[in-house]
Amino acid sequence: MRKLNQIMLLIMTASLVAFTSCSKDDDGGSGGNAPSGTLVAKVDGTNYESMEISSSATITNNPSGQSLIIIASNSDGNAFSFTIFGYDGVGTYSFDGSINTGVNVASYSETDVNLNDPVNSVTEMWQAPYENLSVGSISISEETDTKIIGTFEFDCKNIGGDQSIKNITDGSFNLGKQTL
Repeated sequence: MRKLNQIMLLIMTASLVAFTSCSKDDDGGSGGNAPSGTLVAKVDGTNYESMEISSSATITNNPSGQSLIIIASNSDGNAFSFTIFGYDGVGTYSFDGSINTGVNVASYSETDVNLNDPVNSVTEMWQAPYENLSVGSISISEETDTKIIGTFEFDCKNIGGDQSIKNITDGSFNLGKQTL
């Protein structure tokens, strides 16, 4: 009986070690669920998915440091754009308008293409941050030589139009990366 108790104790200890050693580093959050090469999100509850051919992440080097620029559009003429100043790899970056310098920017745009007269197509843009508010963030969870993976959420305002607010939730991306 004593031998059986020792074996059970050994099995329970090994199981405990196996389960607790599988933790994940949450520094940049989870990677989200975007298919490779795309950006996905919910815009006021409506699903959005970009096309791989028109979605990318670019890291630029400039005198004040690195910047991350993400651009992703879909076939409906809707697009996301992010600019992160002072980009430093995995981590979370806020869209906070109360900061006086180096404000990170996110935008969402919708283009209504007039097929009969393309010159008269209309584009509306919602921007974050606005009114000196902290309205969301973007988290980079993984960066390699060829890709960037992360998540985001934010509220954005149609500053040049009707002043409406769009709520962007469940955003994630898995994009090819280039460095300039």
